[in-house]
Amino acid sequence: MLPNPKEADAKLDPRVKRTRSLILSSFESLLAEKGFETISVQDVTDKAEINRATFYAHFQDKYALLDTAMSQMFMQEIEKRTLNVCTYTPDNLRNLILAVCEFLSRLHTSCAQPHNQFESLVEGTIKKQIFDLLSYWLRNSKLPTEIPVTVATWAIYGLASHYSHLKKRPSLEKFVDEAFPLVAVNLEQFA
Repeated sequence: MLPNPKEADAKLDPRVKRTRSLILSSFESLLAEKGFETISVQDVTDKAEINRATFYAHFQDKYALLDTAMSQMFMQEIEKRTLNVCTYTPDNLRNLILAVCEFLSRLHTSCAQPHNQFESLVEGTIKKQIFDLLSYWLRNSKLPTEIPVTVATWAIYGLASHYSHLKKRPSLEKFVDEAFPLVAVNLEQFA
């Protein structure tokens, strides 16, 4: 099974988990109200009704908070489909592409004013998780997988980003049907 950050959280004191959850939920709420660039640590602490020292006991800055929030939100999407406990199959790859497309589309519609900086930070976080998941799926391959997994990661994220930015989107199923062979060709020989 893919390492799960929730397991590390399970060992935390309940008060620490509750405070961390409060900070994350306040941040997600603020993302829906205003753009990431305009959100300050003070905004988060005001919304969460905590002091700044408490915030900094949990997160280095708002960028670390964004990274954690996106990681958790994306992992929930992966866990919902149980993709975190699978191996590579064409169906699992198709479901991963669907998950990334849905996640980014929802993120772009639910976040106020997503700008280049926000999208760039999200991209790094999500691509790392896609890479880790694909590497986990192909962990028993006899061939080196780093390059094909990197290519597939960039392809999946790039296609999902393209889909999420389309003004007139085709059905998600149709889009994934067209995109799937472009990604699968990089991975099939390693499964």
